[in-house]
Amino acid sequence: MPPAQVHDAVLVHGAGGGGWEWDIWRRVLQARGIACACMDLEPVAAGLSATTFDDYRAQVQIALDALPRPRVLIGASLGGLLAASCAASADALVLVNPLPPEPWSAQLPQREWPDVVPWRRDARLASTRRALADADDATALFAFRRWRDESGAVLRQAQSGVAVAVPQCPVLVIASELDEDVPAEVTATVAEAWGASLLRMPGSTHVGPLLGRDAASVAAQVVDWLKG
Repeated sequence: MPPAQVHDAVLVHGAGGGGWEWDIWRRVLQARGIACACMDLEPVAAGLSATTFDDYRAQVQIALDALPRPRVLIGASLGGLLAASCAASADALVLVNPLPPEPWSAQLPQREWPDVVPWRRDARLASTRRALADADDATALFAFRRWRDESGAVLRQAQSGVAVAVPQCPVLVIASELDEDVPAEVTATVAEAWGASLLRMPGSTHVGPLLGRDAASVAAQVVDWLKG
């Protein structure tokens, strides 16, 4: 099990999101004695179209290295893949519906990504509400106002497959049964291959563990796992 003395965490958001996605988790973790650095992934100076997976990974590594050990690295979706790629510097790893590394990335639906994915420009409250079917209306509005554009290069790299070594630290993987972006069975397969603990979330969407009605409960279960 993870070290009970973990007091610091880096939390990495998914594509098109931001550190705001972790607001509920941050409150729960901090109330239980775990300080949270909810980072915002930033494009390089040349802009989103020039930003790569390695650029984001370097930002995660810097944020993690700034914390004393032992420390936990938590990531959701794209942030989960980034977190897994930096696991060698973590003492515990929590992955929420992570984009899978190779070879499991081949099991995801293949999509074409433009150089800049216009999620901010194309955001609609109705589609946000559908994506957050397990959240309340206020949360859907909160998210709708905060979606951001994303680097197509980063998503193409993730889709083509990122090589990740099997984490040597304890790992907890969360799989939402209603996830239409990363099927729960793919997530479960990765967890089994890595010898990770697996928490299945029935009735939960891709971002439901962070923003859904059960988000605080999920965060509390994560703290219980961290504290053994």
